[in-house]
Amino acid sequence: MILGRVVGEVVATIKHDAYRGEKLLIVVRTTPDGGPAGGYLVAVDRVGAGIGETVLVMDEGNSARQILRREGAPIRSVIVGIVDAVAVAETAPVEKTRPPRASRQRRARSASRPRR
Repeated sequence: MILGRVVGEVVATIKHDAYRGEKLLIVVRTTPDGGPAGGYLVAVDRVGAGIGETVLVMDEGNSARQILRREGAPIRSVIVGIVDAVAVAETAPVEKTRPPRASRQRRARSASRPRR
């Protein structure tokens, strides 16, 4: 799933039968803080979203078809929620751990010693 902001609507008088009666919205991908994440998609709106709203989009074809109950339909993305707020916990930076330098040197020395 992705977060996005609705920026427009698509109107098509001629379209695949799977899209008949469906509202199609243009959604720009966003980061959790609302900034641009790059790219956009056209999604079927099932929640009544409007322009300017932050939405949750299921962007995986099989799941989207299951939500719509339209197996085999050429549908990839469905808006499944209107977002009220996004909270991201602050975390400490993750550091990669390595064995202490001395133990690496001991292993190297023991590997180079001739066996008795």
